[in-house]
Amino acid sequence: MTGTLAGALEARGIPSHPDKLMAQVEGTIENNEGRPLITNIRVKYSLKIPRGKRADAERALALHNSRCPASQSVQRGIQVEWEGDIIEE
Repeated sequence: MTGTLAGALEARGIPSHPDKLMAQVEGTIENNEGRPLITNIRVKYSLKIPRGKRADAERALALHNSRCPASQSVQRGIQVEWEGDIIEE
């Protein structure tokens, strides 16, 4: 998911190198018929973007999940939630 978001940011002229795009990820594991299963993944992005690029960054955030093959694949059995904090530099 981070790779897809990074590509969407770069396409909009927003740098995404490691100190500009970070992600914190949590998962929920539940017991299902005696087996542990991941049932939920929560991603919180932190973006540092150039001033004047907020609308572009918000658009990239809004669209990335629907275009990410990893996210679309796991959503068949795992709920994926995401949010983003944007800081203009």
